[in-house]
Amino acid sequence: MTEHVALTREDGGVLLVRLARPEKKNALTGAMYEAMTVALAEADADEGIGAVVLAGSGGVFTAGNDLGDFLAVAQGAVGDLPASRFIRQLARTETPLVAAVEGLAIGVGTTLTFHCDLVYAAPDALFRMPFVDLGLVPEAGSSHLLPRRIGLAKATELLMLGEAYDAAEALRLGLVNAVVPTDRILPHALMQAARIAAKPRAAVAATRRLIRGDGAELARAMENELRAFREALVSPEARQAFEAFLAKAGTARR
Repeated sequence: MTEHVALTREDGGVLLVRLARPEKKNALTGAMYEAMTVALAEADADEGIGAVVLAGSGGVFTAGNDLGDFLAVAQGAVGDLPASRFIRQLARTETPLVAAVEGLAIGVGTTLTFHCDLVYAAPDALFRMPFVDLGLVPEAGSSHLLPRRIGLAKATELLMLGEAYDAAEALRLGLVNAVVPTDRILPHALMQAARIAAKPRAAVAATRRLIRGDGAELARAMENELRAFREALVSPEARQAFEAFLAKAGTARR
């Protein structure tokens, strides 16, 4: 798969998918997206897996896309980007998903949590969706899911202004289930995932489908987002924003 995505079969029928690129704040490369896509698909096919936990490492969930890698892949891509394949897989995954979020959860690090059944945040978790700032548009169905979760006004603030929100605000908005001490967050997420995995699988699956409802509307929204995202990605606005971000990051490293 990739050295930057660590897979561990935990007790109780739980698969732990851990982002393991802490030196880059777990920024996601195309290879990491591919590894996570395969992991989720294989979890659905594995009767021994009853839940999946998504976590980061080094005190960070993920800083979002590795923009250098993302640009290189996007400019040479024919067909779907690895990120697009992951997003589609995320939405169609039938195995219950649990997220344990520490530190930064930027871009897709935030939007992927909207697809999770349970989300736990450490006190230092910081969520942000800076798509517009980068000349892009929301992804992973966030333009569809977020207004339905927290209302149009607040969703507009978070998606258009790119406002960050912390763990306490995420809890207030109903975007996380609980704020858990940092040293307990992963054990807590694994415990809750094992509780789900221990329940009758058919009943869990049926309940999950009833809660989520018809996925056709979400699928259409995601395809619309992906189409708009691809168009925005090659725009002068996005190119300038990426170049400015990468230049700033290079200056900071020096």
